[in-house]
Amino acid sequence: MELYDVTIIGGGASGLYSAFYSGLRDLKTKVIEYHPYLGGKLNVFLEKILWDVGAQTPIMAEQLLKNLVTQAMTFSPTICLNTKVNFIDKIDEYFVISTEAGEHYSKTVIIAIGGGIVQPIKLEIDGAEKFEMTNLHYTIKHIERFKDKEVIVSGGGNAAIDWAVELLPVTKKITVVYRGDELKAHEAFVNKLKANHIEILVNATIKSLKSNHERTLVEKVIIDQNGVELERDVDDIIICHGYNRDISLDFAESISPERKSETLFQSIGQCQTTIPGIFAVGDIVAYEDKVNLLVGTFQDAVLAVNGAKKYLQPDANPYAMVSSHNEKFIERNQKVFNGNLVKK
Repeated sequence: MELYDVTIIGGGASGLYSAFYSGLRDLKTKVIEYHPYLGGKLNVFLEKILWDVGAQTPIMAEQLLKNLVTQAMTFSPTICLNTKVNFIDKIDEYFVISTEAGEHYSKTVIIAIGGGIVQPIKLEIDGAEKFEMTNLHYTIKHIERFKDKEVIVSGGGNAAIDWAVELLPVTKKITVVYRGDELKAHEAFVNKLKANHIEILVNATIKSLKSNHERTLVEKVIIDQNGVELERDVDDIIICHGYNRDISLDFAESISPERKSETLFQSIGQCQTTIPGIFAVGDIVAYEDKVNLLVGTFQDAVLAVNGAKKYLQPDANPYAMVSSHNEKFIERNQKVFNGNLVKK
């Protein structure tokens, strides 16, 4: 049994910064993430440009994600990917975290699962999954991939229409397919599509897919609009039907934290839950004046880690030494300084 000081459940922005700060506070740290990658929701909009991160000039989400991962690895935490946490119990003075792959043991736990495990709602057509490796997409990683392509976007909410607008300068043709009778996205974005004479098919759904001879790509899409079949040539299909969220993280009755709602843990202050030793950060925690932005996520992480440190060592300093004076960074700072001299 390998016992950790802190185990962070979730490898999104809040979990990653918690991992960094936990290392800064000399805590043996583990991160458990359901997906095969880190970054959480940032992976959904990699090419979006973010302006509201403190002291950070406009930056693509993809680069911010890389920076967060690099920072999180500063103190070499243990990372467990493809691992779903099902149940948490407590034996004596440590928590037992049960996953499908086995058990993990920790003195404290930081819950950083955001809105839960997010999975896109798939296109319900037999055989559609085989095209997910080629030209059927549930998110956009690189817009340039769609340059001069004929693209169908299925969905009428903000995510779908936002992507359609982003693709306007790049694609050859865009067709929007939506099952409702009116798009639900922001009016300004809908008007932009209309101003660019984008084909918008309402009361319509994708009925079937026609592949090429090798059956590796979708070449045509059959659309049902009010009982009438329409056929469209296509290079790529983007499906934005929303997401399923799995928040099935269970606790032994004796250590079940109080929740504000089904999807939120209640903080009693400093991102502490009602169970000593269990903390919650990011979108999963609720408290007065909560800031649901990345900047708020970082503060949550600091509060939770400092709380974990004091829980483990009551006489510890409430806060970490600031990085500009912290001895941990003396050698690292020299490497950074030398690297800057080489660049100059």
